[in-house]
Amino acid sequence: MSTVSLRGLGKTYPDGHVAVRGIDLEIADGEFFVLVGASGCGKTSVLRMIAGLEEITTGNVLVNGVSVKGVLPRDRNLAMLFQSSALYPHLTVRENLLFPLRMAHVRKRKAAAKVVATARLLGLERHLDKKPSTLSGGERQRVAMGRAMVRRPDLMLMDEPMSNLDAKLRNDLRAELHTMQRRLDVTTVYVTHDQVEAMSLGDRVAVMRAGRIVQCASPIEIFQRPADTYVAQFMGSPPMNLLGATVVRDGSGAGLQIGRYRVSLDEHAWRWPDLDRLMGHEVIVGIRPEAFHRDPLGEFELSVQFHEQVGAIQWVHALIDAPVIRAVGTAGDEYHDAGLPADGQDIDGSGHAATIVATVDGHDIVNRWAPLRLSVDVGQIHLFDSETGAAIEVTAADSDAQHGIREPSRIS
Repeated sequence: MSTVSLRGLGKTYPDGHVAVRGIDLEIADGEFFVLVGASGCGKTSVLRMIAGLEEITTGNVLVNGVSVKGVLPRDRNLAMLFQSSALYPHLTVRENLLFPLRMAHVRKRKAAAKVVATARLLGLERHLDKKPSTLSGGERQRVAMGRAMVRRPDLMLMDEPMSNLDAKLRNDLRAELHTMQRRLDVTTVYVTHDQVEAMSLGDRVAVMRAGRIVQCASPIEIFQRPADTYVAQFMGSPPMNLLGATVVRDGSGAGLQIGRYRVSLDEHAWRWPDLDRLMGHEVIVGIRPEAFHRDPLGEFELSVQFHEQVGAIQWVHALIDAPVIRAVGTAGDEYHDAGLPADGQDIDGSGHAATIVATVDGHDIVNRWAPLRLSVDVGQIHLFDSETGAAIEVTAADSDAQHGIREPSRIS
């Protein structure tokens, strides 16, 4: 097993593109650590520098406290699993699993025993004498996982190993991978763009954007206490709704004016220690779809565009008369400050603002273009700075009591 330390790690390619910008990170012994982010954010470059497949431009990588800068990949006692299974087609499953042991000059009897044990762990015993061409996609990727783990490496690196598989296979392999990693207790660094994979697999998750780590914490902490609007929208499906608002105080007490809607904060105002300072200022309000509830007396009256039936719940897409903050990142992961939209921006021809998503009971009758009344659980809303997009911190005691989590660890 191994610890991994990244010290000011940076990568600039010959064309001048800066892929990784001075990352500092500590990965614990036996930890399942996930790097997640949109395409082009630098996560794979980080993984390849740990593996020795990319030259380090600045900083260093330490494994068990020892620098591996300049050490060849074959001398790092690590295994790497890629998006493609990359099996040898002319070899059987048994021979594919034996191959790394032969390269390591493991004795034949010991190697054969390791192959059988690994095949049993992955449910591959009946496939040992088959060629890869006769296996399904999930079985081939399982063989690739076995080939990576059969040597019992100190460090396991995985670069989106399940992105080519269908949804059911991904679900099955996620469970198997998690179980196998726990049994082997091997330090694992896993790269993905899929936030579901990140949330379900990682002991800790680092959300990357434009070559930097925006937030690094446990999956539940990132979901419950996102560091900024980028993390808030990236982690969650459907993503968090972001609305422009003004913090106000009147005869009814403290509240949020969201377009023509007013949400009272009085019972929850103590959550934000600096709320008085924010009076009269614009903020961004984050509301996850599940924080909405159907309520005939609710604060929000929306117009339904369409709805998706997802088992026991429905995702309702509805138009709201309020400023909706657009996505804060692009496919290339170029970050845009999450400022409030200008007057008239994001308004469509109907006079409504853009769409938000709310979760309602799967048995509710929802009709297109019909009005929908919703209330919001104020205890679940988030406030962000309108200029920087950074989270406006809640009272730590409230957050710890509500979510059972520690103070967030933010690494940049």
